[in-house]
Amino acid sequence: MTTPMPLIRSGDFVIGVDEAGRGPLAGPVVAGAVVLCKPRPAGLDDSKKLSKARRGELEATIKRRCTWAVGVVDVEEIDRLNIFGATMLAMTRAVLSLCEQLGGEPAEVLVDGNLTPHGRTADWRWKARAIVGGDALEPCISAASIIAKEHRDRMMRQLAEIHPHYGWERNAGYGTAEHLAALREHGPTPHHRRSFAPVAQLEMPL
Repeated sequence: MTTPMPLIRSGDFVIGVDEAGRGPLAGPVVAGAVVLCKPRPAGLDDSKKLSKARRGELEATIKRRCTWAVGVVDVEEIDRLNIFGATMLAMTRAVLSLCEQLGGEPAEVLVDGNLTPHGRTADWRWKARAIVGGDALEPCISAASIIAKEHRDRMMRQLAEIHPHYGWERNAGYGTAEHLAALREHGPTPHHRRSFAPVAQLEMPL
């Protein structure tokens, strides 16, 4: 998933991590993990603050010049674990994949938000620091947020081709009026999160 890089020593790098897709009614949750290159790409910011075109440009630059990975947790795992546990698992998978690529362990993992997977996911083994608003404050987290959002949006566009009624290519699975109206008319797909109230209520017997 990245340009081949020489192995680097453990403790010589910092990983930024962020997730996309915690709130939607459908689709996976995706985490991005990035080790920035030097010089780092210009214009990094919280992915939600960037235009679609600018996110795409930055994603291409990050993928070309930096080292990155994604972790994906599907709907079945979200419903089994709950969305918080699934998010922690996605972050863990992303960091594991990145460490395998680099052949080393980070000095620290910077995580967007107020909690880290430390002690919450069995495979998490790294020193971690949670940073509230980190996707706007720490460039490596900003890069991770761009990778995660672009990857997930692409997945939702692909799913929209199979299930065209819900507008996922526009709403990325979030509970917009369009999406909720389609849910009421067509019912949930295998990609809807049954543990989320708007979906679960449709499946309750009258």
